[in-house]
Formats: sequence, structure tokens, C-alpha cells
Amino acid sequence: MKNNNLLKSAIICFGIMTFLCGIIYTAAITGISQLFFSKQANGSAIIITLKDGTQKEYGSGLIAQDFKLPEYLIGRPAGTSNLSPSSQEQQTLIQERIDWWHSFDPDNTADIPMDLVTASGSGIDPNITPEAAEYQIERIAQTRNMTEDEIRHIIEDYTSKRFLGFIGEPAVNVLKVNLALDGLL
Repeated sequence: MKNNNLLKSAIICFGIMTFLCGIIYTAAITGISQLFFSKQANGSAIIITLKDGTQKEYGSGLIAQDFKLPEYLIGRPAGTSNLSPSSQEQQTLIQERIDWWHSFDPDNTADIPMDLVTASGSGIDPNITPEAAEYQIERIAQTRNMTEDEIRHIIEDYTSKRFLGFIGEPAVNVLKVNLALDGLL
């Protein structure tokens, strides 16, 4: 008899908690986020209105896109990396990426910024450092028949500053720069 009461109480508690946490809480948080943070709640999609009036979604401002053409700013390598910086596997990956950059842009003899040869922990970092963007300016300018100052100005427009002037690091959003290079932003 005692076990039946315990089982009945456990089932009732499970049902109540499932309703509260699984339905009420989820609906409240979803509603609040849609009401106050709808752009973020919907994935921070970058939607462009084209010349013919139609709208096209080009991706998320929070998730990396893969660009490998010389006329575009190229972001961090795809894939996650939780490897130790001193591991042989990580060193091999870095060397492969350095070799790729040298073959992709053979005229560039500057040091390759580290964020162009190391993946982020999440694998979806949409930003690169201003130094990594600067490394690519000459190639993009030559490919697009633009001046380096024109490219630099577009990059500066999509570079976030430090929060409150001292928190975090400046970051360049690769997708937004590439959309601006294509004249879409």
C-alpha cells in the first residue's frame, strides 16, 4: 500500500513538473524572447532587400559562413578545436592551414594571423581579428579592382569595438564585410 502511494505521488510530481518546466516555462521564455529580442531569438538572420523588392536571407550574423574565393574576406577555419596548442595533431593542422594560405595568396609574405589558422572552440565563430582582416586587404583589393583604402573602410564599418572601451577585443564580422563588398549592405 505504501509503495502505491509513493508511486502515485511520484507520477503526480513528475506530471506537475513536466507541465511547469516543459510547457509553462518554455512558453514564457519563448514569448519574452520573441517580444523583447526577436532578432536574436530568430537566429540574428541577415535579410537583404534586393533591388527588385524581394528579400533574401544570407545567413546569420552569429554563425560563421565558409568563404574560400579570393575576392572575399576569409574567416577562421571550419570545425571545432579543443586540441591542446602543444599537441602534434594541432601543430599538423596549423601547418596545413599555413601551407593553404601560402598557396592561396602566394604574394602575401606577411605573418599569417593566428586566428586564420586555428579553429574556434565552437567552430562557428563569425568574426576575425582586425589583424586577420588587414592581412587579406591587398588580395581582396587586387581581385576586386578596388583600392586598399576602400576595402579597409568597409572592414572598419563592420568591426565591433570593445564593450565599454575595455571589455573584449575588436572583431570583424566576415559575412557582413563580404555582403558589403558585394554591394548588398
